[in-house]
Amino acid sequence: MRKLVESTFVTLDGSIGEPQVWGPPYWDDEHFAYASKLIASADALLLGRVTYEGFAEAWPQRSGDGYADKLNAMPKHVASRTLTDATWNASIIEGDAAEGVAALKDQPGGDLLKFGTGELDRALIEHGLVDEFHFWVFPILAGGGQRLIEGIDTTHLELLDTTVFSSGIVVHVMGPK
Repeated sequence: MRKLVESTFVTLDGSIGEPQVWGPPYWDDEHFAYASKLIASADALLLGRVTYEGFAEAWPQRSGDGYADKLNAMPKHVASRTLTDATWNASIIEGDAAEGVAALKDQPGGDLLKFGTGELDRALIEHGLVDEFHFWVFPILAGGGQRLIEGIDTTHLELLDTTVFSSGIVVHVMGPK
């Protein structure tokens, strides 16, 4: 059974919105090495519609490094009730997203790597489908923006690992308790 690993950027005050605005000063060699390790263990991506649309606009024109090349080549599974077609090596999960993700997890292969946090997470958490969360806590106070996983029941997690970067980013790897 494959693992579902979620990788999420979050500020100290809980904002996940617009990491492309506040994150770049911290995207250094340590950041790249950790991100490369995550993508190396995965053989497919799981994305919600909003993240898929943003990534599909930004990533296809990037190439020339192992990370971008692998990300662009990987199959992408997109959970959406509104998309009718997908590009960028993507397929839309038909029907119930939680059932579709459970079926993907039952397939052989490497990890499913999920970027972006939003509506899809509520269903994944409710159905116990996320095996690991990698919360990249950036030393930033955003002062607003979309919050991390709103609208869920209290969910207790277990700390599995912590990685501290010299830039101040701390990645907490958490799993279901």
